[in-house]
Amino acid sequence: MKKGPAIGIVASISVAMVLGIIFAVSDESEKMEVEDVLDREIMPDDEVTPEVQAKLDEIEKINLENEYSPKPREWITSGPFQIDRSEYVLGEKIFLVIGGLQYNEKGQIAFLRPLNDTHYEVYQTIPFDGAKKNAFNYYIQPQISKIRGICSPDDITGNWNVVFRGTSYPNLEFKITDEILPGEEDSYKSVC
Repeated sequence: MKKGPAIGIVASISVAMVLGIIFAVSDESEKMEVEDVLDREIMPDDEVTPEVQAKLDEIEKINLENEYSPKPREWITSGPFQIDRSEYVLGEKIFLVIGGLQYNEKGQIAFLRPLNDTHYEVYQTIPFDGAKKNAFNYYIQPQISKIRGICSPDDITGNWNVVFRGTSYPNLEFKITDEILPGEEDSYKSVC
């Protein structure tokens, strides 16, 4: 056997092994460890100054004051008509669910806002016709409107009635309080 080809094979294997070791070492040196901070609160290295702490306390107090959770749904019913609560705050939507209208039931649902203790004004009407559709959902969100003469929150708050024109179903009643849904404050500033 000739020594030349054997030496060449051994040399090639040795060079390949050396290159493999070099690449492995250089690959390891480029890797870096990253600390997982997703589930931890990031805190500054320095102590919080009294001014910053006072601002943090003020923000926390505002958040606690503005904490809002809607009242649970009650589903007040009159025949096939339902509203989801008996009391709302300004900015909340009033959900109306209609289900099981008879084929011959046709009329209007009138939402009446209070003008005073004894008089009401139609805020919105919704037609219904059991021959066309026996079930549907609808919502309203009473708003201030200069065009409609609803100038301030006082024009919306109070005891409302829902009347079912064209039927003998009793009216539904609900109240809108003077509280405002957080984030909706600008929508309820006086406009007249």
